[in-house]
Amino acid sequence: MGLRTPQQYIDSLKDGRTVYYRGERVADVTTHPVIKKAVHHACLDFEMAENPEYRDLAVVTGEDGQPYSRYYKIPASTDDLLQRSRLIETATALGKTLVVLVKEIGTDALFALHRVARQVDQKYETEYYRRVEAFYRHCRDNDLAVSVAQTDVKGDRGLGPRDQPHPDYYTRIVERRPDGIVVRGAKIHTSCTTNVNELIVLPTRAMAEADADYAVAFAIPVDTPGLKLVASPYGGSPKNEFDAPLSAERKMMETITIFDDVFVPWERVFLAGEYDFAGPLALGFVEYHRFTAVSYKLPLVDALVGSALLMADLNGIARAAHVRDKLIRLISYAETLRALTEMAALRGRGDEHGIFAPDPLTTNMAKYHFAHGYHEALQHVQDIAGGMLVTGPGAEDFANPETGDLLRKYLGGRAGVDGEVRTRAMNMVSDLTTGDFGGYHAVLAIHAEGSLEAEKLMISRAYDGRRALEYAKKLAGIA
Repeated sequence: MGLRTPQQYIDSLKDGRTVYYRGERVADVTTHPVIKKAVHHACLDFEMAENPEYRDLAVVTGEDGQPYSRYYKIPASTDDLLQRSRLIETATALGKTLVVLVKEIGTDALFALHRVARQVDQKYETEYYRRVEAFYRHCRDNDLAVSVAQTDVKGDRGLGPRDQPHPDYYTRIVERRPDGIVVRGAKIHTSCTTNVNELIVLPTRAMAEADADYAVAFAIPVDTPGLKLVASPYGGSPKNEFDAPLSAERKMMETITIFDDVFVPWERVFLAGEYDFAGPLALGFVEYHRFTAVSYKLPLVDALVGSALLMADLNGIARAAHVRDKLIRLISYAETLRALTEMAALRGRGDEHGIFAPDPLTTNMAKYHFAHGYHEALQHVQDIAGGMLVTGPGAEDFANPETGDLLRKYLGGRAGVDGEVRTRAMNMVSDLTTGDFGGYHAVLAIHAEGSLEAEKLMISRAYDGRRALEYAKKLAGIA
């Protein structure tokens, strides 16, 4: 089929999928007043492929001479990783700091499946790699949008899958048939599921032998019978572009993804009980996805720096010593993240089959740096901006002839900046840092793609301390 147009992508979502929003079944996700914003936001990936300005970044040519989305380019070099990062960064910048994620996350999973499936086949004489490769070509050649469901609802966080109060807190195989498996359970924090074509399901953690039924990975179309998506209403209130210039027309849907005895044919099954590979597959996905994460955080930290510079200028305080200090801290925060992200790609290495992955140590350092410093960065931006972030007037007040000119007069800043200009800037910063869109970013900073503790654990595991230890011994004369 080849590259799709934005309209072809939209039309492909009209398939009768089972989606609920605020208790009601959604008849058509492309026309629903909230979910359609997520659909139109996701069109960015398809628009970039058609735009001459971005085509070379967004599209590559296959061995058969046919073009396909760069997201589906299996990394074969550090340059492939760098180009992937730049594509993600560019798309997110066009999306006003909101990542698109309808191809990024799915291909993160596909790359991990390519690397792990061969290992499973070698040990268990399975044929998972052939299935992964066939599914990959199906998605690539048809330019599909793909999401990933990994995080189980977990129940009692102190217990493993088999020890839960009921057995379905982790998604599991409940029946094996000659033609496939039946799965039951639920995943949470599933991004973009309402508006993609395919869903990849991965284990969320390492498993013991007793957990074998929970060691399952597969892919299904989103309209598969028994798959039920309960969409989060967070951030769904109506907005206008004056009050919310970033998020009024930008949305990412999150769902609780329920597998109500869903049948999966064997051709779509990539792990089915090989418990010792649940952990490597979960980790393999995370290694790619955290690199995606730090790539799409770059426009967000740039926006924080730009917001601070803008408000310092409009408020007439750009020369204040404490403001300069905060600006330097913000610049250092943003540019350290950029440097670590680029270094994660440059340090990337290929496996024995030439599939490159970003360096896990530097990737996790980048993600930890971003998450650990995010709320302090918000503090600096809000301090420079001022309290009008949450007390300013609305668009209607400027349109009202009785109040508009008064507000333009009294809410102004330095010479040449009237109240409407300053309010527009305030509203952008408020949308970014204080409202539900800002809150969404803030929670994602801590929890998305792994918690702070998960990143610290990976830094500890990935760092080879032998060189430093031997050097210390040498300096002490005890080598």
